[in-house]
Amino acid sequence: VPVTRFRVTSMSKFNAMAAMSTVLPNLQQIEISNLDREDTYPYYSDGEDPEERMAAYSANWITHDIEIISRFRKLRSLNIVGAPLNGRYPFLFNFPLLEQLKIHYVYHLKLDLEILAGGLPLLKELRCSGNPFLTGN
Repeated sequence: VPVTRFRVTSMSKFNAMAAMSTVLPNLQQIEISNLDREDTYPYYSDGEDPEERMAAYSANWITHDIEIISRFRKLRSLNIVGAPLNGRYPFLFNFPLLEQLKIHYVYHLKLDLEILAGGLPLLKELRCSGNPFLTGN
């Protein structure tokens, strides 16, 4: 049976991911991207040490708890593409079975590559681009 990736690209899919975290906790592949924007600006809750200008700009936006992704303990592939994240999110990098991590165009995600060594012991592939707050070796 081929493993399929669940793509979180809208509010309805975000809500589905929340339900799936209880029903399908063994999901192995997730992609998180920007949420659909209609009259409001859906946004993931700020992480630790958010970039202050972005936090002020998005202060009145509707926020959603991205920490629910940490319930998928069997995750093997995580793609974060253009997701509205701001700050540090240590729980995003604590998956003992994760083998593939891709982070592209997440402009306010603060990530020090040193955190990956402890929380992702099986990581085989890391791809990052368009992430100005990326630091470390």
